[in-house]
Amino acid sequence: GLSRFHLIVFAPGLPTPYPSAFAPAISTHMSKKDEKAGNKDSHYAKLRRAHRDAKFGGPPPKSKRPAIPPGDGPPDGMVHLYGLHTVRAALDNPARKIARMMVTRNALQRLEISDESTLPFDVEIVEPKAIDKITGSDAVHQGVLIESKPLTPKPLNSLGDTKLVLVLDQVTDPHNVGAIMRSAVAFGAGALITTSRHSPNESGVLAKSASGAIENIDHIEVRNLADALQTLTKSGFQTIGLDSEGPDVLEKSFTGDRIALVLGAEGKGLRQKTRDTVDTLARLDMPGVIKSLNVSNAAAISLYAAGGYLSAK
Repeated sequence: GLSRFHLIVFAPGLPTPYPSAFAPAISTHMSKKDEKAGNKDSHYAKLRRAHRDAKFGGPPPKSKRPAIPPGDGPPDGMVHLYGLHTVRAALDNPARKIARMMVTRNALQRLEISDESTLPFDVEIVEPKAIDKITGSDAVHQGVLIESKPLTPKPLNSLGDTKLVLVLDQVTDPHNVGAIMRSAVAFGAGALITTSRHSPNESGVLAKSASGAIENIDHIEVRNLADALQTLTKSGFQTIGLDSEGPDVLEKSFTGDRIALVLGAEGKGLRQKTRDTVDTLARLDMPGVIKSLNVSNAAAISLYAAGGYLSAK
């Protein structure tokens, strides 16, 4: 009887005595068992983490790279401009005097510059971190920065025959002024008029917000806004001051062949002297609960309305 039984010994490195056909079934059975156990362990691990997070006020914060602050800024008499649209527009503007460019290989391709050696200024191929050290890591430079002279503002008598201009009464935020420039170009305004004081200088922030528009609109700078408004009136412009409490709705206030829209700073609005000098005070018709808009949004809507009126004449 003992001859019917066999003692089977498993030793490392020796082939299994089971037929090979059994091996897949054994392997599958073991893998499913292991997978089930692993899923169970993972489930309990998630429960433990959730309990720990609830006990100690949430999961630990993910570590972030320390922010790089902006550098010392450009040399005197120069500005730093950055961003693909901003730099492309500057490159296409003959009046823009560029001294040097810092750019990544990827940005060169996106700017469609096949050979940087043909550019009439110094070009340095860099990694993005090199530009971060100048602009700060919070600036969206998109891998390109130029150092150039600022554009020279023009005098009021350079308006020519344009029929639509935008006038800013001490709007100081460069983000807003840049966004207003962008809308002014989009809606065909011929010039942006600002005061020499209490207005932002040309900068990377302003130019980035303008998204290239700074190169495509005349910037006129005046010392006395009231005098400039009177000059515009004598030149055939209807000067319209935007005011949330204005007596007339903007769309119904247009009468002239040339329009000058005048907007004030957020919060303060138009100064009293400006209110007294414009031909008309008008408001945007807003039926909602909120009766005022960001100055850049108000500028865009006003430009659209004025442009529609002028094109219909």
